[in-house]
Amino acid sequence: MNIFVAGLSYQITDADLKELFEEYGDVSSAKIITDRETRRSKGYGFVEMSNDADGQRAIEELNDAEYDGRTLSVSEARPRTEGDRPRNNNRGGYGNRDRNRY
Repeated sequence: MNIFVAGLSYQITDADLKELFEEYGDVSSAKIITDRETRRSKGYGFVEMSNDADGQRAIEELNDAEYDGRTLSVSEARPRTEGDRPRNNNRGGYGNRDRNRY
């Protein structure tokens, strides 16, 4: 089961997140999402648990719970769809400029 966790402290690490969820069962992976440029946490992450029942129990018990001074929002992660990923088709970093303006 893939679980989405929001409302995380910006100081929490992957290991901290894994430890929090291991209380409810076997954790396959735990990943804090970070900004690509600054490498700082974005305040949310994903946890994969091998057993769906354990994952459901973790969601029920940790949703709206306080952790590290913040209130967590925990839910089953929705599958990523094709439109979820931002695209950078121009690769130039100048937005969507019309190169043949003149």
